Amino acid sequence: MNTVDQQLAIQIANIEKATGRTLAEWNALIAASGLKKHGQIVAWLKTEHGLNHGSANRLALKALEAAAGGAASGMELVDAHYSGRNAGLRSLYDQVIATVTGFGSDVELAPKKAWVSRRRRKQFAIVGPAAGQLEIGVTLPGRQPTARFTATEGMATHKVRIADAAGLDEDLIGWLRDAYEGAG
Repeated sequence: MNTVDQQLAIQIANIEKATGRTLAEWNALIAASGLKKHGQIVAWLKTEHGLNHGSANRLALKALEAAAGGAASGMELVDAHYSGRNAGLRSLYDQVIATVTGFGSDVELAPKKAWVSRRRRKQFAIVGPAAGQLEIGVTLPGRQPTARFTATEGMATHKVRIADAAGLDEDLIGWLRDAYEGAG
């Protein structure tokens, strides 16, 4: 099983091989463009350099990370998620994490800028603050949405928002467990 770091290294190596430019060269090119926002950099890389979205996104993230002096640690990212107006959601986040890690010792947490990915062999869930609630996305392709678990596009197939510990009920735990088992 590849770790997230190994998978990112493979993605960067593939970008370098496909484009003939190293990551350092891409970082310098992006810095020279004068663009500072992630979305602008992604759009520029796609239109000006013909990159696909995944490659453009990864290069934009790496360039912004380099410009900021390096990547934040996982705990720094999680702490940032649950500071300020989202501070009250931290204990709920911790309860969800404890529940998911209770499924097995192979659960990997991969904090991102706005959410935390839960992975096994592949990603099965994401959790992050959204509009004063905790948004939980699960990856369950083929499962029909419900009134509570709405269909979504992107990093997960379904999402639900909970405001307190009562929302982390048997129904939600069942969806999380099914996603966990499907990712093994």
